[in-house]
Amino acid sequence: MTAKFIVRGGNRLSGTVSIGGAKNSALPILTATALAVEGESILENVPDNSDIQHLCEILRALGCQVERVAETTVRVNARNLENHVAPYHIARRLRGSTYVMGLLLARLGRGEVACPGGCEIGARPVDFHLKGFKALGAEVVVEHGAMVAQRVNLRGGRFYVDRSSVGTTVNMIITASLAPGVTILENAACEPEIVDLANFINAMGGRVRGAGTNTVRIEGVDRLRGVRHEVIPDRIEAGTYMIMTAAAGGDVRIENVIPEHLGTVIAKLKEAGQEVEVQGDSVRVRSRPIRAVDVETQVYPGFPTDLQSPWVALMGLADGISVVQETIFENRFGFTNELIRMGANIKVDRNTGIIRGVERYTGAPVEARDIRGGAALVTAALAAEGVTEVAGVRYIDRGYTRMEEKLAALGADVKRVTVEEGP
Repeated sequence: MTAKFIVRGGNRLSGTVSIGGAKNSALPILTATALAVEGESILENVPDNSDIQHLCEILRALGCQVERVAETTVRVNARNLENHVAPYHIARRLRGSTYVMGLLLARLGRGEVACPGGCEIGARPVDFHLKGFKALGAEVVVEHGAMVAQRVNLRGGRFYVDRSSVGTTVNMIITASLAPGVTILENAACEPEIVDLANFINAMGGRVRGAGTNTVRIEGVDRLRGVRHEVIPDRIEAGTYMIMTAAAGGDVRIENVIPEHLGTVIAKLKEAGQEVEVQGDSVRVRSRPIRAVDVETQVYPGFPTDLQSPWVALMGLADGISVVQETIFENRFGFTNELIRMGANIKVDRNTGIIRGVERYTGAPVEARDIRGGAALVTAALAAEGVTEVAGVRYIDRGYTRMEEKLAALGADVKRVTVEEGP
């Protein structure tokens, strides 16, 4: 059985939506809880999407006790982590499974983890991670679709992070936290999720300095202990609902956010003619006629690649022509073929999308093939004339918790229906 969304467009959005914990922060932090051999960790504000559920399954299979004790609270006791092989059928479905290899190297000195699958947005090569492991004294190779540790003698080292990769920066911090000596990461990612991970590891007794800058220094320690920590709000989920409000029309307050993490998104929405007001830990968006605005995705604090797809859906309704350049993932424009089925006027040339705004979208059957492309299709469906069926909801569920319920509470006509899969 699978699910799809049935969206009847045309309803303006109104009210308040509360943002959950950041998936891209919760995944590395949940992995890092298993670095602790003493005590248990209590994580609060943890989203309950399918990526998080899969990681919890992997940790349990490795020997950890993992329990969701409340809607957004997870308890982890990793004292009995002993298995060094992550279940292939789960790990291959999760992009964040690469972090599990860093965990296993640091904790057990050996590991075997399936190379990750996930969304069809382009290559996320494990080469960067393999180079990083080697810099820290671990020889990890790819055999039969899995990363396998052949020789491990962890020690601190200096490593240049290619393309300021977030995943590689995360993995090096996790691995180096228990590696003897000092590790220096140059050209490290600066995303808020990196800072959140560093704060968590430091609370456990680790020594991570410089997170949020291009140079991160990790001094390995002998052992880490479990602690309580609250995951930061999800800036990508917040940005998605802000863009949806602008596309569908309406007046929505997005609560439980850190506005500083949304600076570029807020600036671009204002440039597109939208009324955006920061009010403490919330942002209010009031829709106005949409102006065409060019965007180029960049590493933080630039415009997030994870919001490129919803932004394209918004620009498809703008007055004028906009150019969107994708600098992070080479296949992130795949969803535009589905938008074109809804009446969008988009031309894609390699990593550049040229969008000529149309007066309206029309409902059509479409299919999501990645998390953010799915969010873009829902964005378009909310603004479309008629009914849109969005298949591939399993991708949307990887990054958004109960999206249809949150949208319905804002007045959207969105329903989840279960359908039988074909032969």
